[in-house]
Amino acid sequence: MTDATMRPPMALESIVRFVFVLYCTSVGVALLMLPWTPGWDFMILHLPPSLRILHSPFVRGALSGFGLVHLVWGLHDLNVLLLPRDASRTD
Repeated sequence: MTDATMRPPMALESIVRFVFVLYCTSVGVALLMLPWTPGWDFMILHLPPSLRILHSPFVRGALSGFGLVHLVWGLHDLNVLLLPRDASRTD
């Protein structure tokens, strides 16, 4: 085998980070968009009255904000995964 065809095995840390990026992205998009869809209103109608607070625009905004946090966190970890920092650099 030549050096070009030999690749080091993917580190477990990279695999875990990639799965975490997928999780953050999917949950982030779902939480960002789902509270504002008609399906959310339909779901709220079938909940007990004590959980109807989920229909509040404040709660919807909070859930969307939590989704945005997930997206930013996922993008940060994707950046770390794709652009590893040089440990010997002292800036």
